Amino acid sequence: MFVRIVKMSLHSKFIAEFQHMFDEKKAKIRANKGCTLLELYQDKNNPEIFFTYSYWENESDLENYRNSDFFKETWQQTKTYFNNKPEAWSVAKKVSLL
Repeated sequence: MFVRIVKMSLHSKFIAEFQHMFDEKKAKIRANKGCTLLELYQDKNNPEIFFTYSYWENESDLENYRNSDFFKETWQQTKTYFNNKPEAWSVAKKVSLL
């Protein structure tokens, strides 16, 4: 299992539109094979910065999702909201305390 973290910086005027789009698509994203968790965060000090955290069983599941028509259409729409280049990391979870 690994975690995919994506940092996105949006134009202020598109924040509500992005959140609406995410709400409409989140269940379908989460339903992809191998996706076990999906979260959206917004920076407390800069409301233009968002992060998605998604947990994946394996890299091939994430790649299958990223190669899907659904992802390509969603990402194409999301890119229109950006005010800076997105950043992404695939990380291995080492410790989690609940």
